[in-house]
Amino acid sequence: MNSNGPYARLLVIAGTAWVAAPALAQNSVTLYGIVDAGLVYQSSQTSLGSTVNGHSVIKLGQNIWNGNRVGIRGQEDLGGGTRAIFTLESGFNLLSGTQQFANEEFSRQAFVGLTNANYGTLTAGRQYTSYYALVGPYGPTTWMTGYFGAHAGDIDNLDVIYRVNNSLVYTSPAFYGVTVSGTYSLGGVPGSLSQGSSWSAALQYARGPLGVAAGIERFNNSTPGGGAWGADSTANSGGEPGVSAVTNGYQTAAAQQRVAIACSYALASAWNVSASYSNVQYIPGIGSAFRNQATFNTVGAVLHFRANVSVNLAAGYSITRATRANGIDSPAQYQQFNLAESYNLSARTMLYALQGFQRARGETLGTAGAGDVIDATATIGDGFNTAPSSSRSQFAFAVAISHRF
Repeated sequence: MNSNGPYARLLVIAGTAWVAAPALAQNSVTLYGIVDAGLVYQSSQTSLGSTVNGHSVIKLGQNIWNGNRVGIRGQEDLGGGTRAIFTLESGFNLLSGTQQFANEEFSRQAFVGLTNANYGTLTAGRQYTSYYALVGPYGPTTWMTGYFGAHAGDIDNLDVIYRVNNSLVYTSPAFYGVTVSGTYSLGGVPGSLSQGSSWSAALQYARGPLGVAAGIERFNNSTPGGGAWGADSTANSGGEPGVSAVTNGYQTAAAQQRVAIACSYALASAWNVSASYSNVQYIPGIGSAFRNQATFNTVGAVLHFRANVSVNLAAGYSITRATRANGIDSPAQYQQFNLAESYNLSARTMLYALQGFQRARGETLGTAGAGDVIDATATIGDGFNTAPSSSRSQFAFAVAISHRF
């Protein structure tokens, strides 16, 4: 291991804190991580935006059930029920040993803040949005995974790939089961508070067998009027968030906005059902390559069965529909079916299998909204965003292992 690498520094920090722990009994630092990989079969693979016919492929995949990571989190008791907290979390490619994103040591999470059981938590750094943090637990990815089970292309951001830079996040304590949260992320564009910024707000009710949450989020392009997604945009390490075969024609949007509501109900000790609805808008500006707002509506549901302490089974369905706009008479539609089976070998190690099928219909815009209307193509979950099907159908399955430490 490179002694100057991010993981070496993590170990040094964690080791120093462990040595100091006896003298600072009110403080703690924890080193943690996840490694996840397995075999993936995909019925058709091509490059995003390519018109070349794809072929089936068997490959090693990673980040399937859980994103690979290593991190440290810590806290200090400041008295009066208030604690200082921090998290530094780095993603990595298990198959190559490289960083998840080049030159970004803590791309998954990096924040510091204060928390109090009576007043809530305020943090600053690179973090998940309030929309995801409160609505996501009732979305499709808890048991279907984001790789296979996120709604087509993760159009509604109910998976974890959207993290925002330069963000302030406040989350309240739970009062009678109700929690509220808000996020604001500064874009850093001189002379403008809106360009490149993002914001989010969400409300969650969780009590007994019922959980319900609703949220909204908006990402603004730092390029005035839309166009190439500017480097000062706060979402997804400065890149345009959410590019897939579903949204490839709308990359030059001036803004993206999402509204979602999701719920979960425990039918019995072994059964749980969840459902979600989302409305997603890609909003053009004068610099965008498309002229009309592109709107996508998605409805999805997941049924989960805990067969015993070690075995979990789940099935999911979702349908995503675009509205008529930008010269498209037959708007795109994506129907997706998912199955998931997992077996816990221990409290930290899990074997699992996933299956997914998606069927696309209708039309969408070509790459970056260049004006060409093309047939919609399938792209299961968000694990195939850069390698979608070259046709209207796609089938995939995986067998893999995940270990936590």
